[in-house]
Amino acid sequence: MRKSKMLEKFRSGRFARVSALGHYLPFFVRYSAHFKFDGIWLDLEHRAMDNREVQMLIAMCKYNDIDCMVRPPTLERTKLYRYLEDGAAGFLVPLVSDPQMARDLVQAVKYPPLGNRGMDGAGLDADYGTSAWAPGSTYNADANHETFIITQVETLQAVANAEEIASIDGIDGLFLGPADLSLRIANAPAGSNMTMEKAIDIVAAAAKKHNKIWGITAGSPEDIKRFRAMGAQIVPWGGDFALMNVLKNCSADLDAVLGE
Repeated sequence: MRKSKMLEKFRSGRFARVSALGHYLPFFVRYSAHFKFDGIWLDLEHRAMDNREVQMLIAMCKYNDIDCMVRPPTLERTKLYRYLEDGAAGFLVPLVSDPQMARDLVQAVKYPPLGNRGMDGAGLDADYGTSAWAPGSTYNADANHETFIITQVETLQAVANAEEIASIDGIDGLFLGPADLSLRIANAPAGSNMTMEKAIDIVAAAAKKHNKIWGITAGSPEDIKRFRAMGAQIVPWGGDFALMNVLKNCSADLDAVLGE
């Protein structure tokens, strides 16, 4: 069973370097691994790929020794653990506002005694059976230990339940989604005094209390420094949409050369 680089960083209190990918760009996996990233956030919530494309990207992550953190488009239990069977290191699950939903995730993707994941052992994560079916195999325990669940805090309810969600065995961390959460804060009922800064403080405190990690997206290196100083261990940086800046800079170079 491949060891998760992100979990290794988390468990030692270090920062995990994570890039983001939302399109079928196989070369991006190699580039991320080459430039010392520990994981790739594969966004399947907002981006469309077919099953074989997803399998290929996850397999490429495994063979380039970089974690694939899937943001899934579904909560269907069998589809969730198929991502793990295909070699994903873990999940970043959107819109987890209710503690029971978090418990259901643990039940879906962790083997007994922690959860109730279905056993197959023929997937890439178990080296197509050569690991899971060997005498004395520790595959099930290894799978529980080397995969993770991070839940996204994107609603006022999730902020209110942050401490209880963080307390659940099998939940490894909380991740603030500023776009969704700020939208909901702006549309909160009159009298709500929640702000993004208060939400960050609440989530950071909940994670610290229960020895879990927390993270958030950032808009600048200064943001990363600030969140890291507050204890964040995952702030994704560098995604495929940054390719727009490559073309922007190349176009500016051509303008200068051509005098246009």
